[in-house]
Amino acid sequence: MIALQRKIAILGATGSIGTQALDIARRYPERFEVVCLTAHSSADKLFELVREFRPRVAALETEPAWIPEDVRFCEWVFGRDSSARALEFSGADDALCAVVGIAGLRNVWTALACCERVLLANKEALVTGGELVMARAREMRRTLLPVDSEHSAIFQCLRAREGNPVRRLVLTASGGALRDRTAKEIENASVEDVLRHPTWRMGAKITVDCATMLNKGLEVIEAHHLFGMDAENIRVVVHPESVVHSMVEFQDGAILAQLGRADMRGPIGYAMGFPERLPYGGEPLSLTEVGSLTFRAPDDARFPCLSMAYEALRAGANAPVVFNGANEAAVGEFLGGRVRFGEIARCVRAALDGVARREIRSLDDVFACDLEARAFARKFLGGRK
Repeated sequence: MIALQRKIAILGATGSIGTQALDIARRYPERFEVVCLTAHSSADKLFELVREFRPRVAALETEPAWIPEDVRFCEWVFGRDSSARALEFSGADDALCAVVGIAGLRNVWTALACCERVLLANKEALVTGGELVMARAREMRRTLLPVDSEHSAIFQCLRAREGNPVRRLVLTASGGALRDRTAKEIENASVEDVLRHPTWRMGAKITVDCATMLNKGLEVIEAHHLFGMDAENIRVVVHPESVVHSMVEFQDGAILAQLGRADMRGPIGYAMGFPERLPYGGEPLSLTEVGSLTFRAPDDARFPCLSMAYEALRAGANAPVVFNGANEAAVGEFLGGRVRFGEIARCVRAALDGVARREIRSLDDVFACDLEARAFARKFLGGRK
């Protein structure tokens, strides 16, 4: 059976996930027509991609001084929410939402209205707007396909459940660049130390989040919404080899795991080709070369952000939005060299304690709470630089 060509939009095309998704599109031109490409401010990179893939529409949030003549064949959109606006008239069947942070929430919201399938590579959309987003997906009868390696692994394992009851989900974590550092070393880690991830190659923000283990907390909240599991039934284990991407434990004690190399083209290709599997040209996994797989419990004393994520999930209301917003602000300050690494966790803790609880009933509520959390974080960090 020959699969029909699908029209795909890549939102965040110049980032790590976007560029790897385009590798899949290059490998399977008969399967994918790239109709929309967007980026934040990397104009020259986007121009090159537009020349190659010739989409119907392209977008940049930061408008460049000029548009080269040879890329003016497509429609261009600029400014705030340009990715979402471009998506609306792209005619895409699928949208890969890979814009980092809460900035990607509007894209996911729009994609659920105008695309058949949403390939979700933006965990913050569910962390901040989870109940709203999942309700919209049900209302629109849209398919949400996870792209994060951990959630893709769980999704794949759950497809083999055949109605059997699940006891818990087990998310694996590499532990990040600082997993074996002392508390003092973690406190004063440099940007260069933090961005030296041992197994994955990702953007700066998510790499910092891996080093605090806050990223795994975001994934716990995302898993709660995607798979309908309570916090008590989602467990995290540190797995330095990054071979087991996550697991599902059933009521009888059996555990299914998904294994593979630390290559994001695997889960990206799985979402793009679903339900088919698309070979992406990576080296096969050799368990004899790996030799052994190790697992250990997270250290909440050195990495308190993970336990804060569980706290925010249980608290509900605006707590996950505060958790995420304060972190995004603090990570920006750290990457800018203005605060120490240890201030990130303290800032998130202070925001969870200091920002009043409010119900979330709309996207406007989400964005208003995000601004409040960021303002709190900036004030908190301003006195600690």
